Amino acid sequence: MSSPRARAPSGARSMPARDAAKRALDLLIAGVGSLLTAPAVALLALAIRLESPGHPVYRQARAGKDGNEFSIYKLRTMVRGAEFTGAGLAIQEGDDRITRVGSFLRRYSLDELPNLWNVLRGEMSIVGPRPTLPVQVQQYDERQRGRLAVKPGMTGWAQVHGRAALPWPERIELDLHYVKHRSLMLDLKIIARTVRMVLGGQGLYKGETGGWQGTL
Repeated sequence: MSSPRARAPSGARSMPARDAAKRALDLLIAGVGSLLTAPAVALLALAIRLESPGHPVYRQARAGKDGNEFSIYKLRTMVRGAEFTGAGLAIQEGDDRITRVGSFLRRYSLDELPNLWNVLRGEMSIVGPRPTLPVQVQQYDERQRGRLAVKPGMTGWAQVHGRAALPWPERIELDLHYVKHRSLMLDLKIIARTVRMVLGGQGLYKGETGGWQGTL
């Protein structure tokens, strides 16, 4: 008599279904969102270009799932070449490199609308740890690298708990909590909380204690 087939753990069986549902949600939100916001993105791009020289869409290398690099798309909120002047990649409230249009975009997170293109391309998800710079990933310890186990997101568990104002170790722990407990229901909860957070304008800048404290 043949032996019964070994059954995979229920968690292992549910992972493909969970990932498929998450990707379907990503495509739905990013697809509809890209179409609905296309006119606004075009007008905002025009406003950016009229205020300051340079391409209105900003591209920057970021670390994605498993540390693989990709180009993130954002609407430019600072003067051209800002990363090479002043405080470099560190941005604080009142930074004189931020344009007037850019200040408005940052207040309502409109600069991140082109992130929807990254979601459609499969490089990002709607919900996940925010993508960081490759130079930051190079300084991660083994525990911190755990946040690279999933696709980076437009919003995430750390985002709805303080965004840039969070101290880096706390942000890492919140991201790791998400990686461990991620589910479709948690994603929906984060999306709902993100709407309230954006309208309230909390945590836009890192302040004295928030954000990355290492070398950039």
